Amino acid sequence: MARVIVLQHYGCETLGGLADALQRSGIEWQYFSLADALSSIPDVRDSQALIVLGGPYSVYEPERYPFLRAELELVRNVVAFDKPVLGICLGSQIVAAALGAEVRSARTPEIGWLPVFLEPAAANDRLFKGLPQSFVACVWHGDVFDLPPGAVSLARSEMTQCQAFRYGAKVYGLLFHLEMQPEMVAACVRAFEPKLRKAGIDPGRCLAEARSRLTDLAPIARTVFSRWAELVINR
Repeated sequence: MARVIVLQHYGCETLGGLADALQRSGIEWQYFSLADALSSIPDVRDSQALIVLGGPYSVYEPERYPFLRAELELVRNVVAFDKPVLGICLGSQIVAAALGAEVRSARTPEIGWLPVFLEPAAANDRLFKGLPQSFVACVWHGDVFDLPPGAVSLARSEMTQCQAFRYGAKVYGLLFHLEMQPEMVAACVRAFEPKLRKAGIDPGRCLAEARSRLTDLAPIARTVFSRWAELVINR
């Protein structure tokens, strides 16, 4: 049975809907938190793929968060072994940095239920082909990144030029969230409510929109994650 390593950075940011796609494909997963000093670095040879989830850290602050260095090295090793990688939000920033891209603070945090627009290259992409040219997703980040050298841009938003990319055939970074579930949104809003208010975001409105937005987003999320699971199985 296929096994996936999952790097988790924060309690409320789990696999969410991605777990359903893995389960349907018979893929097992194991969470690791390298921020925990007691957590050992997983052996990539014992797994078929790597998922790097979101969190409230910045890739360009390794002195403050030393575990980020280990994560960057782990991503590079998995890429070198030609195994699938999926980075989400902070995870996409870590993957981008591991591939040589600059990650930096955005001028303004981009948070809310916002339109994401697919780039022309998405029409022929394994995960995104056949999907609507635009859809509303949960966007929640304060950092942005350049397109990694040799990568293909797959999506953008009004504020952020690179919202998704593919490197080679098996490495993906998604800055926006397709994995969110109602309980995850509620937990993240509770955890980050002071920061949301500071950024001018109404937590109540964010929660009120969640259920209907996630209902509309569900078919897209299922398609993307099911296709990624197939990539893991058939790599």
